[in-house]
Amino acid sequence: MQEQLIPDDYKVNLEVFEGPLDLLLYLIRKNELDIYDIPIDTITDQYIEYVELMKMLDLNMAGEFIVMAATLSLIKSRMLLPVEEQGDEEGMEDEGKDPRWDLVKQLVAYKKYKDAADSLLKLELQQQNVFGPSGANLVPEEDMEEERALGEVGIFDLIDAFEQVLARAKIEPIGEIEPIRWTVSDKIDMILGEVSSARSVKFSKLFNPESPRGEIIVTFLALLELLRLRQVAAIQETPFTEIEIAGIDPAASTIPRAVIGGTDHAEPF
Repeated sequence: MQEQLIPDDYKVNLEVFEGPLDLLLYLIRKNELDIYDIPIDTITDQYIEYVELMKMLDLNMAGEFIVMAATLSLIKSRMLLPVEEQGDEEGMEDEGKDPRWDLVKQLVAYKKYKDAADSLLKLELQQQNVFGPSGANLVPEEDMEEERALGEVGIFDLIDAFEQVLARAKIEPIGEIEPIRWTVSDKIDMILGEVSSARSVKFSKLFNPESPRGEIIVTFLALLELLRLRQVAAIQETPFTEIEIAGIDPAASTIPRAVIGGTDHAEPF
């Protein structure tokens, strides 16, 4: 019998969530891959791992993630076939009958629009940071430079960090079912206590390596809730370095730009 790790009455409800193409682009960046020559076997396995983690956390994952997983599996199977058997020629034009080509075109087009939108929004945010509501209260130049030095943290960065913590957790003996002793509310109080006593806390420090998997999962759900409510911010000095969690002062005029959501303008979950 499978151990119950998450309370039945708790479900993470994300208002804004990145899609399957965002996840693929994240994996391509993380593995430093050529978008025009994707190792479909590696990407498919990693993509499915992320989807399984999101399902385990009971995130309100859109059906598009499952559709993309099926598409990747289909492409992976076609790549194993001889070139002349990979598919009908009607769907494969002059690109060497590569089964990945349609996916590559989608990714390139999506990345182009996403980069353009991000550039425009960064210009808008820069303008907002420079001028106050009345045209005064200019932000000092050194403060703006410090903000720009922060990396952007998205949901997939957090899931990646969570996976690393979960992999180090102790595995309970099969057949033993312990009652749930941890609640999301308790872990929210714990995280707020950690960030209130320090300027920021490393992501890994929020999790006791001796804790069972169930407690680690509930702690991560509590962190997602705090990020959604904008009571804490997730920040990185550079992409793919360890994430830090910082408290947000409600009275502060600004919050760190590197908040959860993938881009600094994004709405909370």
